[in-house]
Amino acid sequence: MRNKFLFLSIAILTLSSCNELLVYSEYKPVKEAKWEMGQDVDFQFSELDSTQTYNLFINIRNDDNFAFSNLFLITELEYPSGNTVKDTLEYRMAEPNGEWLGKGMGSVKENKLWFKENIDFPDSGVYKVNISHAMRKNGDVEGLHVLEGITDVGLEIEKAPKL
Repeated sequence: MRNKFLFLSIAILTLSSCNELLVYSEYKPVKEAKWEMGQDVDFQFSELDSTQTYNLFINIRNDDNFAFSNLFLITELEYPSGNTVKDTLEYRMAEPNGEWLGKGMGSVKENKLWFKENIDFPDSGVYKVNISHAMRKNGDVEGLHVLEGITDVGLEIEKAPKL
């Protein structure tokens, strides 16, 4: 009887900790944790409530082979109409002392990075998000052809909390 109560308590806590605002979450693995220049990571979603606003996040999992303290990404958000919004984003991935930011135990850390805040999706149809890296070494004009240490790239969409 005591084991059943303990199991039930754990199950309730686990279910109640789920994010009720989350409406979309997907991860794409990066082959051998080597993200090639020009290799877009693509996501597609549709059927979001046009009266709701949303927050978009890019999730990055990196391991100890990631040799940088920041990450530059190029993102494109394409609307069903074909209109595209393109951004170049910079994210801090490590403290000045080299300690990784993000969550996780062991050598893999996960960072939930702000992408878009309080955005609406007024059109019906398929929206597309393309993400590519724009990393280069200091002093180099040419970008890195292969960025090592990124194991997964994800996209999350959450309902923006009503204030």
